Amino acid sequence: MAAPLRICHVACCANRAGGGAVSWGRGGLLAFGSCRSVALYAPEKRRVVATLNGHTGRVNCVQWIHKQDGSAETELISGGSDKQLILWETQNKQLVKCIHLEGHTEAVCAVDAVYQTDESKTELNLLIASAASDSTVRIWSKRGSEANCLQTLEFGNGFVMDVSLSFLPGSDVPILACGGDDCKINLYIQQNGQFQKTLVLHGHEDWIRGIEWAVCGGDLFLASCAQDCLIRIWKVQAKSAPSVEVKDDDSIRLKENTFTMKNKNTETTYAVILESVLAGHENWVFAVHWQPSFLKDGIRQQTMRLLSASMDKTMILWAPDEESGVWLEQVRVGEVGGNTLGFFDCQFSPDGSMILAHAFHGALHLWRQTPANKKEWTPEVVISGHFNSVQDVKWDPEGEFIITVGSDQTTRLFAPWKRKHQTEVTWHEIARPQVHGYDMHCLAMTGRFQFVSGADEKVLRVFTAPKNFVENFSNISGISMEKLCSSEAVDLPEGATVPALGLSNKAVFQGDMAAQPADEEEKFNSVSNQYHQIYFQSLILTEPPTEDHLLQNTLWPEVQKLYGHGYEIFCVACNNSKTIVASACKASKKEHAAIILWSTTSWKQLQSLSFHNLTVTQMAFSPDDKFLLAVSRDRNWSVWKNQDKKTLQSEPVFSLFAYTDKNTAVHSRIIWSCDWTPDSKYFITGSRDKKVIIWGDCGSAGATESSGLGAIEPCSSILDVGDSVTAVSISHVLAPDESYIIAVGLECGKINLYTWKQSEQRPVLTDWTKCAETDNSQSHTLAVKRLCWRNRVGRAGLKDQDDSEWLQLASCGADHCVKILNVNRCAL
Repeated sequence: MAAPLRICHVACCANRAGGGAVSWGRGGLLAFGSCRSVALYAPEKRRVVATLNGHTGRVNCVQWIHKQDGSAETELISGGSDKQLILWETQNKQLVKCIHLEGHTEAVCAVDAVYQTDESKTELNLLIASAASDSTVRIWSKRGSEANCLQTLEFGNGFVMDVSLSFLPGSDVPILACGGDDCKINLYIQQNGQFQKTLVLHGHEDWIRGIEWAVCGGDLFLASCAQDCLIRIWKVQAKSAPSVEVKDDDSIRLKENTFTMKNKNTETTYAVILESVLAGHENWVFAVHWQPSFLKDGIRQQTMRLLSASMDKTMILWAPDEESGVWLEQVRVGEVGGNTLGFFDCQFSPDGSMILAHAFHGALHLWRQTPANKKEWTPEVVISGHFNSVQDVKWDPEGEFIITVGSDQTTRLFAPWKRKHQTEVTWHEIARPQVHGYDMHCLAMTGRFQFVSGADEKVLRVFTAPKNFVENFSNISGISMEKLCSSEAVDLPEGATVPALGLSNKAVFQGDMAAQPADEEEKFNSVSNQYHQIYFQSLILTEPPTEDHLLQNTLWPEVQKLYGHGYEIFCVACNNSKTIVASACKASKKEHAAIILWSTTSWKQLQSLSFHNLTVTQMAFSPDDKFLLAVSRDRNWSVWKNQDKKTLQSEPVFSLFAYTDKNTAVHSRIIWSCDWTPDSKYFITGSRDKKVIIWGDCGSAGATESSGLGAIEPCSSILDVGDSVTAVSISHVLAPDESYIIAVGLECGKINLYTWKQSEQRPVLTDWTKCAETDNSQSHTLAVKRLCWRNRVGRAGLKDQDDSEWLQLASCGADHCVKILNVNRCAL
């Protein structure tokens, strides 16, 4: 039987955890910490191939453990705010097992590991060093499947920011470098199984943020970077027997730091000298990495190239000059504009042809070296996603893209990228219609290219896609402009921009972009001319945009603000004929808990529906638009009926049709979520009390009741799902046996799929069937915030037939993650 659930797309970004949260393996996989997961991303395939879930706190550092022979790694180590390290073993991109290393008493912030041959020369042991904010560095050893802590290095009340392990030149003696907030680099050497402090390197004048060893020939190089904006390169080399020194007191030489080490009855003296100081950054340098070494004729070769990432929003590639040997800046790349803050980390691809930067807001930037011109680096498409909890997700009416909103104050639009002559389709963020100043909460699509969104403010905002977006969407998704555009597209603005002192996205029209002062002298005659308001540039895209472009050029103009609520907007819904929008806000009193209905043509208030006493948590219009369902924190639901007026001109009027109160309520906790069956007969409610209930039948009830208020009873057995229910959604497409397909999202991050069929027998026992659940790697790691089925059969972006077995389910969670699941309805 085919697996009923497959991951189609995962959108996430790297944690804001300083340097070290990203690691690029020799096998081509990029591992990065995303909330509590480690995501494995394949830049060539442009998709997340696996997520490793095991941490119970934020993942702060990730490191592939490089093998001596330069082959693809099989082990990966990660450290998190849950005070533990996890060693993951993978085979064929599948996780085999994980070992937990526990012992730190505070968050782990840096980790490094090397393979070490033991005395018998047969087995490989793993030597691991980890630094945490408990002011210690712990040394661990793993033999077979046993791991234990060998030693704890105390640093008083100082912090170690980065650690790096290597071996002394020409020996198998491990050397550990630790850099921290004392501005010194401490070198430790393992003697008789214990690391002993051997040398302290002075030079940096601020906290050291990153250090890394590299072996080149017979020498060992150490690169270190710090908040003093400088990078220092140190060289460790074995000194030959001390010759009789000729006293030549006039020459100025760099002072050598020397140390002596006993190894198997021979004494070796090593010298550490400062090779170079690289000044090029104008702000704190957070990370420094050597280009990965490679094997040539069985010998490890190290290319002398260094990559550094800084808070000045640039990443620099350094290499020594071929003639003089002086280290020079070869390439500088970075991000321009937007409200960004700089780079935390950088990585080389295994062959050095691509470089990656990890920006402050979690975004990744990728550049590829052009084969024709080695000096030129061009930006590449890379994964992106929210950097905080994702609160809502909706499919567009045609099922061609999804829009998400999150607590990171952004609204993002993801769509499938259809490349010419290729069958494979990958999903990408192709627009960021709203970058706000408040945490976003909810959204509803009010048309194919129009949505209304609510944030932690009293206003609802309505956005319409500009012309530039429609053109680019057409190019990327492969849908022709004729299909996308109706006749009214002629007067659409080109794009949008946020004024210097404003919060709202202002439309930019064709005429505005040309209005630049022609004469050079006129430019500075007034303040307003010095600072041009137009930051928007109309770009024609044939592939998904890069982060800088998303930040500036993909905003949608705001066309309307809806005022009426007294507190922060909590939920919003739109009916299926796209004529009415319903919204509700946070409330602790009955007068604030009213639902407001708006007309989508005039954007005027139509009606205020007052019934609930506390916040309405979700609303849903029935597919035939006759009913509006609302569920609330007061543990009750209410159904409002559209009173059909015979005159066409009059606005719709909704009146209370059915409800639960203290006596008839079944749920004993907040009802988080609700949805309708596709035939508008039944509706579903899901609550924190772990219960899911289907109510109905809405067609027959009500008409017979003399009072006019229909009594709607539970018509399913009460389903206990074992954890708080935070999201429910019913598919528009039925299962092959005509039952309803229902997705239930839980607080633990799991998504369960059930089918439900009305059963005639009483008592009802067999109406629910559990079909599938997400496994550990497919699940979210925190609460599922919203589930939304694609409203038609097939997979977006693929030419699936109408009788396709596939459905698609979009989910978003508090773990910063948006997932699209392919569901095989024939395997359910």
